[in-house]
Amino acid sequence: MAETSAVRQGPKRVLIVMAHPDDGEFSCGGTIARWAAEGHDISYCLVTDGQVGDAGDNEITSERLAEKRRKEAQDAADALGVRHPVIFLHHWDSRVQHTLELRRDIARVVRQVRPEIVICQDPTRYWSGQGYINHPDHRIAGEATLAAIMPVAGTRLAFPELAEEGLAPHEVSEVYITGAESADRWVDIGASLPTKIAALRAHVSQLKDWDPTEPVTHWARENATVARKYGHEMEFAEGFKYIKRQ
Repeated sequence: MAETSAVRQGPKRVLIVMAHPDDGEFSCGGTIARWAAEGHDISYCLVTDGQVGDAGDNEITSERLAEKRRKEAQDAADALGVRHPVIFLHHWDSRVQHTLELRRDIARVVRQVRPEIVICQDPTRYWSGQGYINHPDHRIAGEATLAAIMPVAGTRLAFPELAEEGLAPHEVSEVYITGAESADRWVDIGASLPTKIAALRAHVSQLKDWDPTEPVTHWARENATVARKYGHEMEFAEGFKYIKRQ
C-alpha cells in the first residue's frame, strides 16, 4: 500500500506526536515535508523538551539544554513547512512513563488540533538488529498516543475535565506508526528528502558536526527497496504501520 488516498483527496489536519525533539525529523521528516508542501495542516507535539540529551556536553544544564532544543525543534518544524508553533508537554526526558496524566495530556492536544491523521512512534519496538536499543521514551510515547486516541480523545466521559475545558470528543481516522518492523504503508519522499536532511541539521545540539546526509539517504533507499517488493515504485521512502479506523 502506497500513500493513503485520504491524504491525496484534499488538505487534512495531521498531528505528529513524538517523545523528543529530532524524533520526527529522523522517522518521518520526509513525509511531513511532502504533506506540508501539498497543503496539509500539520501540528507537532513533543512529549519532552529533550532535557537530558547532552550529546557529550559536560557543561550544559538541563534548563539550558531544554531551551536550546525547544528552539531547534521549532526551527526544524519551520524547515519542514509546519505552520504552527510546536506544542511541548514538558514531561521529563528519559523518565517518561505511561501515566493517566500523559494519556490525558496527549488526548487534550488531539481534541485541540482535531486531526484526521496522527503519526506516532511504535510502542512494540525494543531493539533493531544487533546494534540498536530503542529509547524507552519512544515506546511509551507511542503507547500513550494510541491510548489517547482510543478511547480518551473520542470518549466524553473518559476524562470529564477535558469536556469541562470546552474540548469536545474527537475521533482520529488514520494512524501512521513510525519505526515499525512490519511496515505496510510507504510514502515516497524522493522530492522531500533534501528538506528532511535540512530539518535534521537544525538539531545542532545533537548532531554537532555529524552530517546526516549519507545515513538518512541510505535508510530512505532501504525503505524504498521494501516498498518495491510490494509493487510500489519509489527510490526513497519512509515506511509506516498503517491503521484505518472505521
